Amino acid sequence: MQIVPVQTLPNQQVQVQLGAQACQLNVYQTTFGLFMDVYVNGTLIIGGVLCQNLNRIVRSLYLGFTGDFAFIDTQGSTDPVYTGLGSRYLLGYFDPDELTPVA
Repeated sequence: MQIVPVQTLPNQQVQVQLGAQACQLNVYQTTFGLFMDVYVNGTLIIGGVLCQNLNRIVRSLYLGFTGDFAFIDTQGSTDPVYTGLGSRYLLGYFDPDELTPVA
């Protein structure tokens, strides 16, 4: 697992190279929770995904993304909110070898 650096901001864009992919992650807080969009080489792979503790973001191989993301609560088991990003809530990138297939 690789930790993706996110900041304590309600809306942010993160540019990062992961699994030989040029990724842009849009992470944004709404009244209904924290959400994330994933772009690779400028193309939206998946958007508007509700971020939950230990729940994968991409989930589906057919989307063509190598690996997956999940937020991890380091102090319990609550879903992430922007005020704890980068400290309590870490964004992890998991390469394909670290993932268990989803049925």
